[in-house]
Order: sequence, then structure tokens, then C-alpha cells
Amino acid sequence: MAINKTLAMRLLEGKKVNYQAIQYDASERDAEMIALQLSVPPEQVFKTLVVVPPDGSRHKPLLAVIPANYQLNLKKVAKLLGVKKVKMASHKQAEQMTGLQVGGISPLALINKGFAIYLDELALAQPHIFVSAGERGTQIRLTPADLRKVTKAKLADLSSPTES
Repeated sequence: MAINKTLAMRLLEGKKVNYQAIQYDASERDAEMIALQLSVPPEQVFKTLVVVPPDGSRHKPLLAVIPANYQLNLKKVAKLLGVKKVKMASHKQAEQMTGLQVGGISPLALINKGFAIYLDELALAQPHIFVSAGERGTQIRLTPADLRKVTKAKLADLSSPTES
């Protein structure tokens, strides 16, 4: 089955970045389940979460890119930004702000769209990571260094292990 070229893929090709596009069941939105479908460890599949800064703050909305088997630590994000509190966008807010469906939100598709992009420092422990290609059902495999170079993502400690 042919993979439709997404904006994220075109961007990578334009910058001559090596990547691999891999399809999975588009009805799946859970990043850990996607890792199972791709037969890769969950720490290599990264989910992109939308964080809303406090009202009246000078900060832009934020994309936090973290491993599938971790949860976003909002206290760490607030401390990083120097604010008291931040919150996750609701699914509806995330889709309105990004123009992408939850499960298909990609930092690569949102470059120059007014988002600050932060990549969890755990990415550096992986030779390759997977991020959404900008649509449900397609992941992009690339090196953490290439993702940072293309998105200008800042590295940070953003997450905590998911509690079982």
C-alpha cells in the first residue's frame, strides 16, 4: 500500500533528512499500542502533547514530545517555563490549535506555526525514534538529532515514568 506523503515527509525530504515512513492501524491512538504494532520498544515511540500556558502568559503554546511509556510531568514543564502552572490541552483544544487530529499531531507538521517545541531528553538514549507523520496511521522513524535539527526543539526533562 502506498503511503501518502505528508507535510512532515515533504519537509524532511526538502532538508535531505533520512527517514522511514511506517504505517499502522489508524484507529489506534495510544502510543504504547502503536509501539506494539510497530514491534519496537515503547521508549522509541514518541507522542506529541499540546500544553497550554497560563492565561496572560507571554509563553506560546508548547509541544512536548515524550516517550510512549512516560507521562508528561506538568510541574516540570511549568518550572521549565518559569510559571506556576500549565495544563494539557483537551483533545478538542489540541485539534483546534494544531489543525491535526489527536493521534496525528506531529512536531514536524507544526514548524513555524507558533509552537515552542520541546523534546524529552530521554530521546537521546535511542538510536532512532518514531513520531507521527502528521496523520493517524503513519509514523516517521528518524534520529533524535535529525528531529531536533529540523524542528529546533529544545531538550528538556519533561516526563515521569507512567505509573502502572
